[in-house]
Amino acid sequence: METLKKFFPLSFKRTDSIGNLIVGILLYLLVGIVAGALIWLATLIVGWLPVVGALIGWALGVVGGLIELYILAGIIIQILVFAKVIKD
Repeated sequence: METLKKFFPLSFKRTDSIGNLIVGILLYLLVGIVAGALIWLATLIVGWLPVVGALIGWALGVVGGLIELYILAGIIIQILVFAKVIKD
């Protein structure tokens, strides 16, 4: 349980009311939108380079997928903590 708290601290903090749950989910979504925009911008900047641009674009795609996975897992864990399926 302590490992989950270290990796997903927001999921365990905003679980005392439905309003805080919604705010926590919105924070996760906001982080996802900002990260996606930054990855898109970085890909746009280096995408025109012949070989390096393709490699960096691929790496940024992998990072983007990991960020999406983290956000999805954080939201699911937050809902499970709110529903008292996972004890904090």
